[in-house]
Amino acid sequence: MGIKGKNDRMVVLACEDCKERNYTTTKNKKTLKERMELNKFCPRCNKHTVHKETK
Repeated sequence: MGIKGKNDRMVVLACEDCKERNYTTTKNKKTLKERMELNKFCPRCNKHTVHKETK
């Protein structure tokens, strides 16, 4: 998966409950300054949980 633009960066999303890093996505660093929070399915917890951006 390539990076779309010069301002887009790859970010890793980790589950809040089990801290496992499950997803990667891109975000525009110019428009989104704070960390992303998405509700995604965690295969380890086997339920939908909040996933936050990690370093």
